[in-house]
Amino acid sequence: MAETASTYEDLGDEPLQYFKKYHEIQVAVDEDRVDGVTHLFGEQGIEVVLLDDAFQHRNISAGLNILLTEYQHLYTEDYLFPAGTLRDVRSAAKRADIIVVSKSPKEWGDEDKKLVIKKLKPDKGQKVYFSYMEYDPLLPLNETAKMVVTEAADSVMAFCGIANPKPFVEALEKRYKSVDFLCFADHHAYTDNDIKEILKNFEGLGGTKKIIVTTEKDAARLTNSPYLCQFDNVPLYDLPVNVRFHEEEKFNEEILRYVRQNHHHC
Repeated sequence: MAETASTYEDLGDEPLQYFKKYHEIQVAVDEDRVDGVTHLFGEQGIEVVLLDDAFQHRNISAGLNILLTEYQHLYTEDYLFPAGTLRDVRSAAKRADIIVVSKSPKEWGDEDKKLVIKKLKPDKGQKVYFSYMEYDPLLPLNETAKMVVTEAADSVMAFCGIANPKPFVEALEKRYKSVDFLCFADHHAYTDNDIKEILKNFEGLGGTKKIIVTTEKDAARLTNSPYLCQFDNVPLYDLPVNVRFHEEEKFNEEILRYVRQNHHHC
């Protein structure tokens, strides 16, 4: 179970990110999903267990299966790893109760959605929802950052180690005229040399109002890093991201209905 002193080495960067962002939920990690779920239901007050990245785990018989597929990379156009990124055969999608097309455009019409649904060919009874990413104002990660007016920044040094940095970069480019970018591998563990490279690039930026920005996921990885102090004299931020649905009320009601109907099983 995640605790205040937990590090990303203990939990992984994504679970630590959830723990720091959503204070009203408990976060737990267990390599054995069955053992972990059994333990959680023995805890006081646990009513619902939401598993991340568990669709292909056959030892868990979930009551509600939600399959996520990226708008720009639909599973119907992908292949099994290592030729592609799929961790299960395409036909396994039939087990999904809900299909969520993630990272879709924020503004688009019903005809565009129909074209995507046509590509997915959902079975009768499978419901398809569309989500998009929405970014909040920058969050200061040190005291220096708290003293800077981010809206007035004229140069940004951005860095991240995530699977798909494109939305992060595009979000910054919409806000700032000049954005330099350093990309590391997904789940990258930052070293002393990495930080020195980021700071060297930052020093080389033009402009007088410069800031450094990373993602929430990378910020979680840096939280207890011995190298974080190297950023003390420069304004360091993360860019908080939220997931929104085009039919948010309908999607929420779908989940709540399932929980209400199955509450007695807990």
